[in-house]
Amino acid sequence: MAGNDWINSYLEAILDVGPGLGETKSSLLLRERGRFSPTRYFVEEVITGFDETDLHRAWARAQATRSPQERNTRLENMCWRIWNLARQKKQLESEEAQRMNKRRLERERGRKEAVDDMSEDLSEGEKGDAVGDLSSHGESNRGRLPRISSVDTLEAWVNQQKGKQLYIVLISIHGLIRGENMELGRDSDTGGQVKYVVELARALGSMPGVYRVDLLTRQVSSPEVDWSYGEPTEMLPPRNSEGLVNETGESSGAYIIRIPFGPKDKYIPKELLWPHIPEFVDGALNHVIQMSKVLGEQIGNEYPVWPVAIHGHYADAGDSAALLSGALNVPMILTGHSLGRDKLEQLLRQGRLSRDEINSTFKIMRRIEAEELSLDASEIVITSTRQEIDEQWRLYDGFDPILERKLRARIKRNVSCYGRFMPRTAVIPPGMEFNHITPHDGDMDTETEASEGGKSPDPPIWVEIMRFLSNPRKPMILALARPDQKKNLTTLVKAFGECRPLRELANLTLIMGNRDNIDEMSSSNASVLLSILKIIDKYDLYGQVAYPKHHKQVEVPEIYRLAAKTKGVFINPAFIEPFGLTLIEAAAHGLPIVATKNGGPVDIHRVLDNGLLIDPHDQQSIADALLKLVADKHLWAKCRANGLKNIHLFSWPEHCKTYLTKIASCKPRQPRWLQKDDDDENSESDSPSDSLRDIHDISLNLKFSFDGDKNGSRENMNDSLNPEVQKSKLENAVLTWSRGSVKSVQKSGTMDKGNQNSAGGKFPLLRRRKYMFVIAVDCHEGDGLSECVRKIFAAVEKERTEGSVGFILNTSFNITETYSFLISNGFNPTDFDAFICNSGGDLYYSSFHSEENPFVVDLYYHSHIEYRWGGEGLRKTLVRWASTAEKKGEREEHHVVEDEETSADYCYSFKVQEPGVVPPAKELRKLLRIQALRCHVIYCRNGCKINAIPVLASRSQALRYLYLRWGMDLSKVVVFVGESGDSDYEGLLGGVHKSVVLKGVCSSTSNQLHANRSYPLSDVIFYDSPNIISMPEGYSSSDLRASLDELRFLKF
Repeated sequence: MAGNDWINSYLEAILDVGPGLGETKSSLLLRERGRFSPTRYFVEEVITGFDETDLHRAWARAQATRSPQERNTRLENMCWRIWNLARQKKQLESEEAQRMNKRRLERERGRKEAVDDMSEDLSEGEKGDAVGDLSSHGESNRGRLPRISSVDTLEAWVNQQKGKQLYIVLISIHGLIRGENMELGRDSDTGGQVKYVVELARALGSMPGVYRVDLLTRQVSSPEVDWSYGEPTEMLPPRNSEGLVNETGESSGAYIIRIPFGPKDKYIPKELLWPHIPEFVDGALNHVIQMSKVLGEQIGNEYPVWPVAIHGHYADAGDSAALLSGALNVPMILTGHSLGRDKLEQLLRQGRLSRDEINSTFKIMRRIEAEELSLDASEIVITSTRQEIDEQWRLYDGFDPILERKLRARIKRNVSCYGRFMPRTAVIPPGMEFNHITPHDGDMDTETEASEGGKSPDPPIWVEIMRFLSNPRKPMILALARPDQKKNLTTLVKAFGECRPLRELANLTLIMGNRDNIDEMSSSNASVLLSILKIIDKYDLYGQVAYPKHHKQVEVPEIYRLAAKTKGVFINPAFIEPFGLTLIEAAAHGLPIVATKNGGPVDIHRVLDNGLLIDPHDQQSIADALLKLVADKHLWAKCRANGLKNIHLFSWPEHCKTYLTKIASCKPRQPRWLQKDDDDENSESDSPSDSLRDIHDISLNLKFSFDGDKNGSRENMNDSLNPEVQKSKLENAVLTWSRGSVKSVQKSGTMDKGNQNSAGGKFPLLRRRKYMFVIAVDCHEGDGLSECVRKIFAAVEKERTEGSVGFILNTSFNITETYSFLISNGFNPTDFDAFICNSGGDLYYSSFHSEENPFVVDLYYHSHIEYRWGGEGLRKTLVRWASTAEKKGEREEHHVVEDEETSADYCYSFKVQEPGVVPPAKELRKLLRIQALRCHVIYCRNGCKINAIPVLASRSQALRYLYLRWGMDLSKVVVFVGESGDSDYEGLLGGVHKSVVLKGVCSSTSNQLHANRSYPLSDVIFYDSPNIISMPEGYSSSDLRASLDELRFLKF
């Protein structure tokens, strides 16, 4: 086809432009030596923001085609592809504008409602942006906290830490983590985060006041990785503590603890870890409990020493830390590293994948929900730069910097926030170990003379680099990054190739990871590398550019040293750099820096003042900055000196000092029951704390009248929502029970040591069961649930009679509804050891002592889950939402009404008149998060009811509480669930416990409440797990027994 050769000019322009340019426009793209270039303008306007790798390849194939007809056909197809990209880009821009406008309106509406609810007049601090306590809003550390800048201040801070013996838990579960010879760059999961968490754990373990640090990760026993990743424990000895000698003990120091979870003999990417997180949490919970007891024997005067904080790194570990900290009731800290919403926006702008394809590949919606849950539970969010807060975290429903400032101002004035909470932010740049670094003032000539004089030869990596270079003594421009499009290495090589003065003065060295064969690299990385090689060939840069295939991690310092020896420059030209740890490493070796002005390098440059910032989209800007530093020796020396003078501000002791100061600002939390009474949990059954009467006296104050309890509950709600009143009642009741009742009952001799099922039996019985069966079948009709219970009872009738198997009823019912269900179906409350009610909002035990009061409430469970409970402020917001449900854009009334009769202090219930009208659960969660209200919203009973419970409460978390409180072995628990269930269904199917799925139960389409999620259940449930087994429809009790045998259960 004649006449379409014009496409060549556009395609050549594509090659010249390189990867996406972002919003900043380079003037070089719009003019060529002073004249307008329509081809470049077309490419910029159409292709920018898309991954044009495939276009590059298609163009190369077309150019190589000899047949004119075939070549023209290929070019014509590419023409249509480019115009399709133009149309797609326009559509994406429109959709993005709509999304941003909708988000802005939702946030403004939510903020206004939150401020209106907080009825007290705003102070000047709340109205403006400047708030006195800027540290709580994540402002830069510089100027806020005094840095460790001298020996005197360091010693003063060390003296303040004397007497503290902290236990800190860090979590980072993906990638391959070990203390030495880290395989950084081995895969996308084993990168800078791995190095950061290992060095953070090592540095914290050396700090005064810190007794032990555990870094929890995944145990990988796979033939495809080194055996060291399968070791359960690895100690991290300190590099150099700079005189910060910590108190040592038998279990002190920093350790990597590898928890087995997921496929036992397979290393899997982070996107496939989501279904296995509950199993990790159970394993981590077991480790922390055991370690707390060990530390209690060593430093806690026989009281368990709980973690002062649990710190999750990345979304998967943040989700894990939220569950683990909730189970233990200890503070949580979060570091996102990279965020899902930011990645989703970037991928959507590229236009290569649809939202569904992105979610299928990256499990991005599950990741985003994990980050939202982490925000719900976190006390502090730690970032490396202010940019992460301003441009990334603010994309989340659960974080609003403006509302956060208003809440912080109210807290500072001791004014109620009406149940609203927002995590604080803290900017703490990553640290670095500098003691092994000795910057040299020599140059290549003196180094060569030393080598020739018989001293040590050049390091092997020097030889490997210098073999590429015709004149290795010229200053070296060093870039250290993987060949990723966002690292912008192609623009760097072009800038070097097109600037003749720069080529004459300097060499360029590219350390782009390790490779054996380009064909074996990922397609995106291979494409970037091939583009670089083509540019080298185009500008004939042979002898001026080094690009070694291999280097070891331990050789990286030698690479920096070589660049410093040649009086070179380090450059990071990435389009966006979240932090830029390599910039700090380079500065520590005496290298001036040239870095992108987008992201973390701005903060680093502000502190170090050791180089120049550039626009990564402006090729000329890159060349000018490099040439300026290389040519001006006085400027080079000044930048080098500034970097070396200020580099201590990024040391690990400085990082840890700020880190520990932030932890100290968290309100201490830990399990609330009296530790000394519970130290005997594993003792014989005649322990004083085993008696039912230990808490029988407290039940008298909580006497249930199943006819009149509802009204009394509502009347007392205002008092119960007062934190001080609630705390006082709780502590007085618990102290009376724990210190008085136990002793009086023991001395009275009324404890019956006979049959454990008699009225004088011990409490709670679940402590002495060998196995526990949890019935969590979410049947809307009581008949379906009762049938399941009878079949399960019949399947283990022998063990039930012997008392070796206990039962827990785990439902969305409140205690009144539970009692009604039991009585109407011929069950006795004593058939069950415990009752998890209100979707996890309440926990009761059966009582053998009173027919009038057959239940005893666990008050400590309430104190365990009350963190961030919104109370009356949350209830008012829910009532307002319930009165304005929408349908097809028209306002409808009374589709959702408050159910005051079934609501409780820690569960607000609402009746749904028309389930099809009510927005999905994810929309209600979003609404509450935007208003800084933290809770779990559960759609239950076929969508006919909504329960709002504390963020630390759930039916699955209640089981972990029973393990923590009473030692119930989770590996000897079987959870029975239906084919589907309430919207918290997924939490019941993961972990170390066994699960039995009853097919045909709760299988109606109206019960598929998991459709309310933004991700499919397959993303979070591993149905092929050996711990999950399914029963066929119409199963019998003998079928259930056979399934238990298949699970290797009930083996005595």
